[in-house]
Parts: sequence; C-alpha cells; structure tokens
Amino acid sequence: MHTATVFIELGSVILVLGLLGRIAGRYGFSPIPLYLLGGLAFGTGGLLPLSASEEFVATGAEIGVVLLLLMLGLEYTAADLVTNLKAQYPAGAVDFLLNATPGAVAALLLGWGPVAAVVLAGVTWISSSGVIAKVLGDLGRLGNRETPVILSILVLEDLAMAVYLPILTALLAGAGLLAGSVTLAIALATAGAVLFIALRYGRLISRFVSHDDPEKLLLVVLGLTLLVAGIAQQLQVSAAVGAFLVGIALSGEAAEGAHTLLSPLRDLFAAVFFVFFGLSTDPTSIPPVLLPALLLAVVTALTKIATGYWAARRAGIATRGRWRAGGALVSRGEFSIVIAGLAVTAGIEPGLGPLATAYVLILVVTGPLAARYTQPAVERLGTVLARRRRPWTPEARIPAQGTGTGTGTEADGVVVDGAEPVEEPLDKGSGQPLDGLSR
Repeated sequence: MHTATVFIELGSVILVLGLLGRIAGRYGFSPIPLYLLGGLAFGTGGLLPLSASEEFVATGAEIGVVLLLLMLGLEYTAADLVTNLKAQYPAGAVDFLLNATPGAVAALLLGWGPVAAVVLAGVTWISSSGVIAKVLGDLGRLGNRETPVILSILVLEDLAMAVYLPILTALLAGAGLLAGSVTLAIALATAGAVLFIALRYGRLISRFVSHDDPEKLLLVVLGLTLLVAGIAQQLQVSAAVGAFLVGIALSGEAAEGAHTLLSPLRDLFAAVFFVFFGLSTDPTSIPPVLLPALLLAVVTALTKIATGYWAARRAGIATRGRWRAGGALVSRGEFSIVIAGLAVTAGIEPGLGPLATAYVLILVVTGPLAARYTQPAVERLGTVLARRRRPWTPEARIPAQGTGTGTGTEADGVVVDGAEPVEEPLDKGSGQPLDGLSR
C-alpha cells in the first residue's frame, strides 16, 4: 500500500511539472518559478501536501544539484576557464563586490547573523546561467559582441562556487576557523589538481570515458560523477563542486555525448530539486518577507546592470551593448536556490528559505524582461531627459512674417530650437533687403 501511495504522489508531481513546463514554454519564460510554486502547493501548508514520497524527492533533489553542476562543467574546458580567469578577473571582483554586498547587508539588518549573511550574499551574487543562456538564445544575441563578456562573468561565478561552497558548507556545519581553513585548503587543492590533470591529461581521461555505445557512456559518466560527488561530500568539499570538476575534466566527444545523454536526466532531477525547495518552504511564511525580497531584488537588479555595463565598457563594447550586457545578467535562479537550500537543510534561519524563494521568483520572472528592455528603456529615458534639458526661448515658437506655414523650415522664417535665426539677404548695391520674389 505504501509503494502504491509513493507511485501516485510521484506520478502526480511529475505530471504537474510536465504541464507547468508546457505552460512556460508556451509563453516563452523559464519554468523555474512555476516549479517553485508547484513545490509550495505540494509542501507543508500547501494545497496537496505530500507524505509518503518526501524522502525519495529529497534524494532526487540532491541528484538534481549534482547533475546541474556536472552539466555546467561540461560546457567549459580547463583551458577556457584558465583563459577567462586571466582576462576577466577584474569583472569578477566587481561582480562580487556589487552583488554579494547587498545580500550580506540585508541579512545583518534583519538580525540573522554572520552565517546567514554569507548565505544571502551568495543568493544575491550568482546569476542564473541556465536562464541567461536560454534568454540570449531566444533573443538571437549569441553572436553579439557583448555575449562573450556575459559568459565570462558567468564562468567566473561558477569558478567561484568551487571556493564559496566549501566555505559555506563548513560554516553551516558549525566548523571553527581552523576546520573551515582546512576545508577550504582541501577544496582549493582539489580544484587545482583537477584543473592541472584536465589540462595535461584531459584527452586521456575523455578517451577512457568515451564509448560508442550510449548506454555504457551514460553509466560510466553518471557513476563517476556520483562517486566523486560522494567523496567530495565526505571531505566536506560539497558534492556540487565535485560534480562541477568532473564536468571540467571531460572534453571532446566524451563531453558532447555525455551532455546529450544526461540532459533529460538533468531536466527531470533539476525540476524535482526546485519542487523539493518549495516543499521545504511554508507558503504562509512568504508574505512577511515579501517586501524585503522586493527591495533586495530591485537593488541587486540595478547592481547587476552596473556590473555588466562596467565589464562591457572595459572590453570596448559600444554603449548599447553595455546596457544589453547589464540587463542580461539580472536573472537569478537555480544556483541561488541551491545555496539557500543548503542553509534550509541545515536549519540556520527559518526566514531565509521564504526570502530566497520570493527573491528568486521575482528575478527569474523579471530577468528576461530586463534582458529584452533595459537597452531600449535607457535610450528612451536619455531621449526624454535630453529634450527636457534643451533650452527654450519664446522666439523658438513664434513664426516670422511671411508664409506662416509653421512647418519649421528656414524658408518659413521659423527659428528651430537651438538654431540661429535666418538672416534676410541684402542687395549689394543699395544694402536694402531683397523682396520676396528676388529671394
């Protein structure tokens, strides 16, 4: 009877997720907010709370995080990461300062303490790579000059996760300064070793993993990822970082084949993860934090736009491209929820989960709109301000004696705003104005 209940609950959840995904695809926006809302509906205090399948959903959510980071690692090679790190690290530093600071300050103002401040700083710092990549494709901007700048910032954020997540894991576990330092040292050493091995022996690793049979390739890559993630979790480095490093180590045909085979699994378990995060959040706890979430969303949307503008300007991109780069970075999504989910699981602060949920819901919906409309909105605002700053004189609106057509041409004797009056031509002999016919 228990197994039947689990099947019924899981089937209902997955069916609802599929329908929500169709709705999102129909109207061209990310399904993440709908998945979160679905989780709220199935969670404690929701419309149809789950009971029998919650443990399975929790395990599926952890697999979802691992697959999200693995697929992200498959997008980049070790050489790409090193090149981006050397060229764009100032932009990454500006991104961290402008976008992590508001989250940390907000947590301290709410009285949540330093650990919650570190968590909320990560929530507001990391943009959604998945949402942004989809938006750039939908808008046809993948070939734009500002797109490499956007991707470089996203790559730097993903690299920073390899350092940030071990620190956060140690803090959430209540480790002291010494234990936290050891955890960070292990994480940095592991990341450095993986990058070195990927650079020197990446082809050998990919050749070992690669196979013509899709079934065997899938089993080897998935098994290796879960194994490394488990070892990383045992070392308190974070399973997500371990999966990310496995993705970086693979390249060539192995990476392409694994990406194709694992994409459906990633989508399924990532949806389960977002549902699980919603399950962990009581819907009645969101209204009290809605105003702080809205204020934080407005502030960090502006700081992300400033980050993209500065980075694009540094890369020599024209003004319109700078605004497009800034608007594209506004979206937050999966990784903000991953970070908040770690804190919710650790039971750090009851209000942190609802605040993060409301915050992500706001920005995952408004982010694609910001990507589309930031640049034209700024241009429109600049045009309006330029018109208001233009000096106005009474003579600018008085037509001269003559035709009085008021068409605004010099022949009609009308002074255009900001232009010099048109002088009457004079006869060289008499010095008198010529009549209308001689003109």
